Amino acid sequence: MSEESRVAIVTGAARGIGAATARRLAADGMAVAVVDIEEAATKETVDAIAGAGGRALGVGADVSDRDQVEAAVSRVAAELGAPTVLVNNAGVLRDNLLFKMTNADWDTVMGVHLRGAFLFSQAAQKHMVDRKWGRIVNLSSTSALGNRGQANYAAAKAGLQGFTKTLAIELGPFGVTVNAVAPGFIVTDMTAATAARMKVDFEDFQKHAAAEIPVRRPGRPEDVAHTISFLASEGAGFVSGQVIYVAGGPRD
Repeated sequence: MSEESRVAIVTGAARGIGAATARRLAADGMAVAVVDIEEAATKETVDAIAGAGGRALGVGADVSDRDQVEAAVSRVAAELGAPTVLVNNAGVLRDNLLFKMTNADWDTVMGVHLRGAFLFSQAAQKHMVDRKWGRIVNLSSTSALGNRGQANYAAAKAGLQGFTKTLAIELGPFGVTVNAVAPGFIVTDMTAATAARMKVDFEDFQKHAAAEIPVRRPGRPEDVAHTISFLASEGAGFVSGQVIYVAGGPRD
């Protein structure tokens, strides 16, 4: 199966890493389903792909809702073709110190990151197994190693690493690889919002982060998209169950 005949789903693809990934996979020749909580929010990414000569479909879905996820995957299969590449990128932040963290803070983060990856993987794997070929890439984070004020986010991102390794074992016999990418500091709307919440100028925030990164610069969404592109490729068929840190330097 060539890249030109493949269909990819990217969740949380209205902006940031998800949007960059959707554009990159489209440039690789795939038709791409651009999924986000509101279909209207996907228009910019879809238009960018179409403007570059690619095929894209905007789909609105709450990744934590089984009915919406199953409907989304069914729609993608009907309108673009059977999805054999899935990037579980959708994510939210509800940062707080443990003693201030609410049930909603915890449940929302777990629902989007973990339940979302579970539901989309479960729905999409049927198409991959039928075709004996598939690629699933889950977005973890360097926060999986621990980060102050992110007990919920860190737990979810660490959970995705265990989820990744387990699916690699289960789905490997069917020609499906499953890997995770764990970004470090990436310049996105989400990190800008974090700076604003901390009442720190975003440029200063980036400079401080860059000083701690061996390559001395913050990451860009395209850095992550490039790694995902490799993991989704034909040539990555012997790479599975791995967590790749895209963080400008080594991580434990």
